[in-house]
Amino acid sequence: MAVGDVTTVCPGPDPCPRAASRFLTPAGAVDTHAHVVGTTFVSERTYTPPPASGADYLAMLDAVGMTHGVLIQVSGHGTDNSVLLDVLERNPGRLRGIALLEPDVPDRELERCRAAGVVGIRLNSLGNGGIGLAHLDTYERICADMGWHIELIANPGSLADIAARLGRLSVPYVLDHLAHVPVDETPTDPGARLVLALAADGAWIKMSGAYRLSTVPGYGDTVPFARGVVEAAPDRVVWGSDWPHVGFWGRMPNVGGLLDVLADWAPDPETRESILVANAHRLYGFSDASGSEGS
Repeated sequence: MAVGDVTTVCPGPDPCPRAASRFLTPAGAVDTHAHVVGTTFVSERTYTPPPASGADYLAMLDAVGMTHGVLIQVSGHGTDNSVLLDVLERNPGRLRGIALLEPDVPDRELERCRAAGVVGIRLNSLGNGGIGLAHLDTYERICADMGWHIELIANPGSLADIAARLGRLSVPYVLDHLAHVPVDETPTDPGARLVLALAADGAWIKMSGAYRLSTVPGYGDTVPFARGVVEAAPDRVVWGSDWPHVGFWGRMPNVGGLLDVLADWAPDPETRESILVANAHRLYGFSDASGSEGS
């Protein structure tokens, strides 16, 4: 099996998710990065994920003690957001979403997305099946009109080309998976310095994807940079599980283990609670009520 071979379905998530063992997950906590997956995919995708239903995702949230979740349109579905929207519409208080949309998206689709709980658009500079950065100006206008933000899949190399433009955005933007900064970069290396500067200047950073970046058990090699991110922007960092860990062929993480590393990234309990609750509520527009209706 070759990593990225679209004829091979990548592994599913750990079937027995557990809560964090190093701290008590606070009420109102938000998992800001996960996916639901159907069975129909675009041909230009990088990988084929296994099906992952809304019911499965909600069961994982319940198992680990998370109140809310944010579902990100998986790149393998392209701009067909129907699976995502169906789950959002069934869980209007508990979930929010980030969609993939064509630059000429019709107004009626935008309105359906907004009504369902979409709060942003995802752009991708690293893989196939997603929407790239060529129409950033258009997406900025859409997000400004809708009151949304932009989420970027990007690494330091691609960010270097657009850093000045990001600084001029009129809407918030989020960099997922610790901006894909390699674990062998210290906070003083050029790529890490760039991301930390963007964080200090207004970028939101998702504390997610440790298992994709790390090369050691427990993900300890991610700690130096992650702590630098928290120090740079303690009120603009959020946490995500990245469930069901699509496009990954290594040992599947347990969400509880991914939560546990947050105790190293943010040792201060108040800061950690802000990451899990206050920051995420502010970015995604959650209230304290779960509003779950099932999926």
